[in-house]
Amino acid sequence: MTVSEGSTSAPAAATPARSNLWMRVAAALVLVPAALLTTYLGGWIYALFWTAASAAILYEWTTLVGGRDTRLGFWLSFIAGLLGLIAALLLGLYLERVGVAILLIGLGGLGAAIFAPAERRGWMFAGVLYAGALLLGTLLLRADPMLGFVAMLLLFAVVWATDIAGYFVGRAIGGPKLAPRISPGKTWSGAIGGVVFAIAAALGVAVFARLPSVAPVVVIAVALSVVAQAGDLMESGIKRRFHAKDAGTLIPGHGGVMDRLDGFWAAVLLAVCIGLMRGGLDDPARGLLLW
Repeated sequence: MTVSEGSTSAPAAATPARSNLWMRVAAALVLVPAALLTTYLGGWIYALFWTAASAAILYEWTTLVGGRDTRLGFWLSFIAGLLGLIAALLLGLYLERVGVAILLIGLGGLGAAIFAPAERRGWMFAGVLYAGALLLGTLLLRADPMLGFVAMLLLFAVVWATDIAGYFVGRAIGGPKLAPRISPGKTWSGAIGGVVFAIAAALGVAVFARLPSVAPVVVIAVALSVVAQAGDLMESGIKRRFHAKDAGTLIPGHGGVMDRLDGFWAAVLLAVCIGLMRGGLDDPARGLLLW
């Protein structure tokens, strides 16, 4: 490479990066208000929003893993899993039968696995469970009319603060890599910065919602932030396993829906577990927030 080639390549490389950043900002300006508005409204609008998100994740997972070498096998796997999610929503959650919903998601996973190649049936089954866990978790947490909104707001604040702060702090400070073999761009400084800003965001939600105990919220924020970053790394490992840079292309500048919700998926799972242990099926949001 000549000197002149080197001098022109840097701006050329910087231009796509800037363009990608602006696409990410534009997509966030659409998706963030949509997520907040549907969460505030609750009900069927909220359920449809997260059903669509779960369906998109299932589509991307099926694309990533591969249904069969034929398009027919791909669509049969996807449709079988999707029917499991829809059945869980209609026959399980809205009849207040969580056990039935879990069973239907599992049956959808088995149906999807049947049409997958033999060596990838386990992956296909796991994909339906992955999408179903997001749907089930978000709907359970939002079930309480008042505290459900606060619980979801806490999750959004913690995960978004972790993601944004992790990116900018990591770029500003740099330092040792967090998991270079899985996600070379992530650093320990970014991970720690993400946790710090997640605590600040959670405290903001606690003050806004006038929660009686702040200290447990701080502990929960740390746990959710760490788990969200672990979920991000897990998805990066899955993509690396199947030689993919992004899970999909549905969101400009962000990749796929899985790429945007990997950390949120993990945080939802932990939040639901905490809520169920303390508040039971009747009110997991109360169990998560009130100590």
